[in-house]
Amino acid sequence: MTPHAPTQGSTIIRVCTGSGCAMNGSLEVADAFEAAIAQAGANDSVRVVRTGCHGMCGSGPIVTVAPDGVFYPKVTLDRVTRIVERLVADGGYVSEFLFRPAEDAEPIVHYADVPFNAAQRRIVLRRCGVVDPEDIDDALALGAYDGLRKALETLDPDSLIEQVKASGLRGRGGAGFLTGQKWRFTRDASGEVKYVICNADEGDPGAFMDRSVIESDPHSVLEGMAIAAYAIGAHEGYVYVRAEYPLAVKRLRIAIAQAEEKGFLGEDILGSGFCFEVKVREGAGAFVCGEETALIASIEGKRGMPKVRPPFPATSGLWGKPTCINNVETLANIAWIVVEGAEAYASIGTGDSKGTKVFALTGKVRYSGLVEVPMGMTVRDLVYGIGGGCAEGRDCKAVQIGGPSGGCLPFELLDTLIEYEALTEVGAIVGSGGMVVVDHETCMVDFARYFLTFTQEESCGKCIPCRIGTKRMLEIVTRITEGEGQEGDIEKLEKLARDVKNASLCGLGQTAPNPMLTTIHYFREEYEEHIRSRYCRAGACTALSHYVIDAGLCKGCAVCKKHCPVGAIWGELKQPHTISAERCIKCGACVEHCPFNAIKRV
Repeated sequence: MTPHAPTQGSTIIRVCTGSGCAMNGSLEVADAFEAAIAQAGANDSVRVVRTGCHGMCGSGPIVTVAPDGVFYPKVTLDRVTRIVERLVADGGYVSEFLFRPAEDAEPIVHYADVPFNAAQRRIVLRRCGVVDPEDIDDALALGAYDGLRKALETLDPDSLIEQVKASGLRGRGGAGFLTGQKWRFTRDASGEVKYVICNADEGDPGAFMDRSVIESDPHSVLEGMAIAAYAIGAHEGYVYVRAEYPLAVKRLRIAIAQAEEKGFLGEDILGSGFCFEVKVREGAGAFVCGEETALIASIEGKRGMPKVRPPFPATSGLWGKPTCINNVETLANIAWIVVEGAEAYASIGTGDSKGTKVFALTGKVRYSGLVEVPMGMTVRDLVYGIGGGCAEGRDCKAVQIGGPSGGCLPFELLDTLIEYEALTEVGAIVGSGGMVVVDHETCMVDFARYFLTFTQEESCGKCIPCRIGTKRMLEIVTRITEGEGQEGDIEKLEKLARDVKNASLCGLGQTAPNPMLTTIHYFREEYEEHIRSRYCRAGACTALSHYVIDAGLCKGCAVCKKHCPVGAIWGELKQPHTISAERCIKCGACVEHCPFNAIKRV
């Protein structure tokens, strides 16, 4: 069944009600479609399905119409009636509401033909944006729990583990450890009580992969957990999800209840004798709890702080029992592998990087959102082919891959393959899948400071290298952005970064210096300009820039003068004005209100 194949004999209007689209009014749009359908007397032939994330988040609210897969971006209330009227009249579409890659381009009718969607390979996201996440029957119609049924009926635990190993699936949470190998370690560990944990503690700035999957297709995660539990011999599992994801938590709880009612969770699952119960634990938002041992401590009711390893959770985890921890994306792959086979999954990707990877594409990119691509695609193809390149026709300057633990790649390295080893070689990581695109208006020194601020604040403080080292690094880079940099600061940052990486207890401290190290490596001249010339080429560091009025463009309208809060602008009416550098507080009000773009930051 294709992703947009409707129930037999019906037309389906799918409205995205994920967090992003909901914030843009999609819930009201869905209500309006239902009202318009009723008004047209078409309730018997047209129905509305409130789905999770379609992916193209920056163009929401997203609406698709099946069976043809007609794609409408940015659907507002005033467009609903016309869409329904045309649909009911002759099954057609409203051309002016369709997606256009450019203002003068021909509209693209079908969802699958939109460049953002065309190059994707959706396995994890196979039902996202298609099913109602609060209706298990919708998910069952598109194959939910087929993998669990096949595993219980045709595979013993050892065969199942070998199949996952043969697929080449690596953990999608950061380190990229082989999933099947982790399952094997846990199954072989001594002890009759074992646990499965889904790590949904997604805390990276700009990341929303786990949230969107749970909001859109929670059954894919629950099914993966149940299969993992069967493989390792566990009968109890936990989803550790941050409380800041209320919609994800709500839909997860609904999905658990529905799965229990249908016999996919609980006692004697599908008559197999296998029992598995899933509980939800809400985290308080500490980034460090994404680390396995800190997450376990949090579930146990302790402060979320990492522990020295070994022992690893596979042998001694939750309450001292063998525990298998996989993240949301990893688990959402499992049922597909069981149904389609290990060879089918291993045929996607390259080398030791098999399958697909989900990324949250954000920043100064034309089309932002959730994408799933085969491993081995280049960063350039993702940013330009799927994301449409930088907004407003600017050139991409850099791409931060892997979140605050990742690295910053310059434009010249965008042909790097999306593979674990390839990205590691250039200083980045696949990580959980955050990808932030920046253009030449971004200062790379300030960009590194932003990520370091985050990791320094999120340090649990247990080990001195991370607690003190990140603080000292942040002090130095902040001083540089404030125009107080000194010769030798770059070398101090590099030494501190190496010390923090080598001596920190957990992955937070070990990877926190990555943004700093990669920006120094690839954009060292910007650091040097900040220190030696007191100059920020992007104009982002206010202490190193000031505003000037271009006399050739200024018409003397006095609009800037009127909006300056400190009286730093003077000049006669209809004559070029001047800004006092001493009085100016660099608030940017003059730039915002100038009708002639005559004011520049230099």
